[in-house]
Amino acid sequence: MDSVKDQSVQYFLDLIKKSRRGKFKVYIGMSAGVGKTYRMLQEAHSLLKNGIDVQIGFIETHQRQETEALVAGLPIIARRGIFYKGKELEEMDVQAILNTHPEVVIVDELAHTNVEGSKNEKRWMDVSEILDAGINVISALNIQHLESLNDEMKQITGIEVQERIPDRVLQQADEVVNIDLTVDELIARLKDGKIYEAVKVETALRNFFQPEKILQLRELALKEVAALVERKVESQVPSNQHRPERFLACISSNEKTARIVIRKTARLASYYQSKWYLLYVQIPDEDENHIGLARQRHLINNFKTATELGAEVVQIKSKHITESIVKVAEEKHITTVCVGKPHFRLWRIILRTNLFSQLLNKLSTSDIDLIILS
Repeated sequence: MDSVKDQSVQYFLDLIKKSRRGKFKVYIGMSAGVGKTYRMLQEAHSLLKNGIDVQIGFIETHQRQETEALVAGLPIIARRGIFYKGKELEEMDVQAILNTHPEVVIVDELAHTNVEGSKNEKRWMDVSEILDAGINVISALNIQHLESLNDEMKQITGIEVQERIPDRVLQQADEVVNIDLTVDELIARLKDGKIYEAVKVETALRNFFQPEKILQLRELALKEVAALVERKVESQVPSNQHRPERFLACISSNEKTARIVIRKTARLASYYQSKWYLLYVQIPDEDENHIGLARQRHLINNFKTATELGAEVVQIKSKHITESIVKVAEEKHITTVCVGKPHFRLWRIILRTNLFSQLLNKLSTSDIDLIILS
């Protein structure tokens, strides 16, 4: 009885905290130069004209004349200087924003990594702190900064994006606005010097700003925002027709396969707004005495990535992989088990133990689906 009462109290406290939290709006785009910062500043001017106390917490104009012109007339909270490796760098002053406590604060480049020595490692963490203080935030980011899309971005652009945010940050936004341009419009802006200075234009056209790449990024941005809107509508109009989904991502110590399984399962769980788990079964061949330091490090990084993407990590020591997967699936009420496409090492295990056959036989007697992720 007491536990039920405690749950009721906690639920009410969560409602109170949610109502006190600031509103969060995010402008998202397919790439630099589509006009996210410009639109944020336009909105800031409109809010100011309507008597709203809006101030700039951090803005990055990239020396674009149109953008810099819009900064004029807007109240700015001074940045904080930090000495790092003999140089003075500027970062957003989170404490000054909290002390000033405007109704709305503009915070650009949500995926930015703060200078070492800052209170928070990432700017999205700063934003979370500002929102918790009851201050409304308008921010911006590019689609390539989403953690779960990192592998796709590398395939499209050939570059691994270093500054990333967990998908849940975007999912927590009250409003997400996609700033969309056609490929021709974006390239025209680039050639007109509205994105980069003239000496960088030709290099940009040969690399990132190729039509086929931009088209793929545009499609991802449109799909992501559409999915976010769909999930928000579904959460506000609950349906009892579907069973609650729960996903279990099963990984080995193979870094590449594990990373793909984690990110793809995270996107599935995000789409269904579902709880998900990461399972690593440590077989005797992979204990501390047999597994190399590099693989141990990759495992730890994968656990960290999964946690940032909202997973609960489960680690088990066992020589019986199939039984362990089925046991955890039953304990956690899993609806879908996700595994990676077998790599060479796993094929040897399969040939020796008929792992997939055993798993399929076990799952066929239950109401659990199995997805093999390529």
